[in-house]
Amino acid sequence: MSAEPVLTIGEVAERSGVAASGLRYYESIGLISSIRTSGNQRRYVRSTLRRVAFIRTAAHVGLTLEEIREALATLPSGRTPTKRDWTRLSRSWRGRLEERISELVRLRDDLDSCIGCGCLSLQTCRLSNPGDRAARLGPGPRYLLGDRPSDT
Repeated sequence: MSAEPVLTIGEVAERSGVAASGLRYYESIGLISSIRTSGNQRRYVRSTLRRVAFIRTAAHVGLTLEEIREALATLPSGRTPTKRDWTRLSRSWRGRLEERISELVRLRDDLDSCIGCGCLSLQTCRLSNPGDRAARLGPGPRYLLGDRPSDT
């Protein structure tokens, strides 16, 4: 075993807020790792809590599991990551965060008007999106994604 304190899967689940099944999934795709006891029970080094917190936060920001895996791969493998390591890694999210903030502001400001979804079911769609012009801009709620009616 490691000199670093170890936790059971139940302890990591309780402390991280991620179900044991989620932890096993994270492990199966290489986001976290465990040590096995002689009875084949999983044990996690305490720093796994920080990795799980990073995974949850990165997913909440909108990173895919593949992007999270790539980010975690840049961390040192021979030692517990330092605050400096985590800072470097989290700074790489700045663009993604700014994009999400912009999307949320647009959502807040435009939610009560046409969102360019192509539904054509509301009376106002005939005014804001006649003939589903927004469809030419691509799939999804085009106006919430930043397109404007004038873009059609």
